[in-house]
Amino acid sequence: MRSMYNVGAFFRTADAAALEKLYLCGITGYPPKHAISKTALGADETVPWEHVWEPAPVVEGLRARGYEMAAIETSVHAVDLFDWQPRWPVCLVFGHEVEGVRPEISKLCDTHVRIPMLGTKHSLNVATAGGVVIYELLRKYRALGRVTMERA
Repeated sequence: MRSMYNVGAFFRTADAAALEKLYLCGITGYPPKHAISKTALGADETVPWEHVWEPAPVVEGLRARGYEMAAIETSVHAVDLFDWQPRWPVCLVFGHEVEGVRPEISKLCDTHVRIPMLGTKHSLNVATAGGVVIYELLRKYRALGRVTMERA
């Protein structure tokens, strides 16, 4: 991601949904940066994160640990977000705001998930897309009875 504000928004959403960790890859900015902190409102200090230049080893490592790797983008193979039955644990892969997930990373993913688009633009800001997908996953996870109480 190019925008530090998008990165900050991901930190806030990660905190709100109690995600395990954020992996920030390639050109994606990482703390400490004022624009990230401004949007994250402190979540950049509480959410575990790691920056790596090359995402492939991260994807391969998480797959080896049993994570379903889900690329969030429209592709020929993509399943609708609301029809997707995730295999837990899940790692969501988001790409560049304009170019999407790099083809070599997309090929390493187990699943491609698309957000339904009913308007004419057929796209969302990446941080908005992150919030939509993360909260749909949280809803599905709660439906399994794995999350039973709100975090204080």
